[in-house]
Amino acid sequence: MSIRLIAKDLYRIINEVEKLEKEMENAPFEKRETMENKLRKARAEERQIRAMLDAKKEPPQRSIL
Repeated sequence: MSIRLIAKDLYRIINEVEKLEKEMENAPFEKRETMENKLRKARAEERQIRAMLDAKKEPPQRSIL
């Protein structure tokens, strides 16, 4: 996957996390647990995608022989 596609995916999930956080502020108590689960999963996906992007950006390590 190219860096551009990973970055687009990261942008999408960041927006989703922000949207869920805003919804949580106004959510009724009955829906909070469900929303917390969605938010936890979205944050985990964000961390995973960010790690993928960081790994793509790092230059390959040279072996010293």
